[in-house]
Amino acid sequence: MSDYVSNPLLSLIKERSLIDDLQFEEVSQELARSGKPIIQVLQDFQLLDLDTILQIEADHLGTEVVDLRDKELTPELIAEVPSEVARMHQCLPVEASGGVIQIAMADPLNLPAMDELRATIGKEIQLVVMDPAQIEKAINKHYGQESDTVSDILKQLGADEDIAQEVTQAASSGTTVDLTDLANETPIIRFVNLVLYQAIQDRASDIHFEPFEDEFKIRYRVDGALYEMSPPPKHLSLPVTSRLKVMANLDISERRLPQDGRIAMNLAGRQIDLRVSTLPTQFGESVVLRVLDRTATKLELEALGLPKHVFDYAVEAILQPNGIFVVTGPTGSGKTTTLYSALRRINTIDSKLLTAEDPVEYDIEGIMQVAINEGVGLTFGKALRSFLRQDPDVIMVGEMRDLETSQIAIQASLTGHLVLSTLHTNDATGAVTRLVDMGVEPFLISSTLMAVLAQRLVRTTCKKCRTPFEPTENQLSLLNLSPHDIGDKVFYYGRGCATCNDTGYRGRKGIFELLVISEPIRTLINERAPTVVLRQKAVELGMITLREDGLRGIFDGETTIEEVVKYT
Repeated sequence: MSDYVSNPLLSLIKERSLIDDLQFEEVSQELARSGKPIIQVLQDFQLLDLDTILQIEADHLGTEVVDLRDKELTPELIAEVPSEVARMHQCLPVEASGGVIQIAMADPLNLPAMDELRATIGKEIQLVVMDPAQIEKAINKHYGQESDTVSDILKQLGADEDIAQEVTQAASSGTTVDLTDLANETPIIRFVNLVLYQAIQDRASDIHFEPFEDEFKIRYRVDGALYEMSPPPKHLSLPVTSRLKVMANLDISERRLPQDGRIAMNLAGRQIDLRVSTLPTQFGESVVLRVLDRTATKLELEALGLPKHVFDYAVEAILQPNGIFVVTGPTGSGKTTTLYSALRRINTIDSKLLTAEDPVEYDIEGIMQVAINEGVGLTFGKALRSFLRQDPDVIMVGEMRDLETSQIAIQASLTGHLVLSTLHTNDATGAVTRLVDMGVEPFLISSTLMAVLAQRLVRTTCKKCRTPFEPTENQLSLLNLSPHDIGDKVFYYGRGCATCNDTGYRGRKGIFELLVISEPIRTLINERAPTVVLRQKAVELGMITLREDGLRGIFDGETTIEEVVKYT
């Protein structure tokens, strides 16, 4: 993961020859794998002790290491840094004199955060170095739980006449200078940061900023369902979208065309990547951020919760020298995560891996990743053609979305490459029919396709408030079950509590269906058999369907009847 490898502290230690190339490599890989703070990893590996690490940072910054026990944190001093800023950047005011504030940061080498602090606090800052554990403890103690909430900042912003005037001026002039000034207003920066912080604390996967005629909505998606935050005043839509565009390095004066960008930021000590997409609507620009939290996603096949037979087959399939392995499911069903986990497993020094994606979602060290860009003519087909001249062992194609891409993927498989890809179909057997519909010859499909894995994500019942209940005949009939079928199995539902925001659900798990292309299935593909026939045959041969795998989740008390019925 490029961002981790170029960790400033790690590079600094390497420059001073305190670790060798091999140790540098090992630490980089551990950072990428675990997402732990660098200081912790260096101590875990017993390479450097805490005092040495802090002194290296201080020497580099030309400052000193301070100990919290020597400082007196008065309420006036604490008030110099707003609570949400302290939490977000993990920073603490430790002394103030003559208009200069001494601030200790958990990650003092994070320059963008430093610039943002200066803008937010509006005073001269002197940076000092302190043990991050001391900083975290002090923040929890002095800033308590009553951190400024979104609604507190909204009250201040709603009452801020200057901003309302600036918005009117910037909207009428539309010049880049006015818009940039607006986006860099301290209250706007604080508000946007707090919204991002809050959404990420609540494990959101997407954050939506939506302007309507009379209101400006902010919603975020947690475990697949959308929740609304308290809406800010309508006039904030322009400064907020401008702020997001500044952060993503987009053209803020262009408000008539869709734009895409990325924001990489450090939130409360975690590396977060945000994929930004803007869309012009009749009432202003709608902005959606997709959260790619590198610490939240453990890209390991073991962590995906695959049933044993699926896991064993997948591990075997991705070690084959050639063939095509397809993962299918609707948008947001975790296909990419599954493919990345497979790639991570086979990403060894003796194999060359290439991916073509639209866009690249996670950076993985050691894999050549190509972002598809239709605008300049870099299509999946074009990327794949050039891949074959790059001597790869494994190729991942983000999606086989047309005949050209599918044909080249098949060609690659026939010439001795392993190809991993995705398709948007409802079930595993549908993938075969989809390829035939695209115009791929059945004999080519049957000779290259190894297996199709269909998957869905269902919400899991909250462990804190799950309660057993007796399902009604009506509920059972939705699953085609009779009271006789379930015997003494226990069903659960989530009552709703503080942990799960009163939804009854917390987190998601996958349900899977694996179609292995065996001889009988090959014969049917060559005969152009319809999906129904393929499906019947596969079930006859022992394929466990999505619905059956969902039942396993219900009986294990991990999910509910409603979720399984909704997604299968």
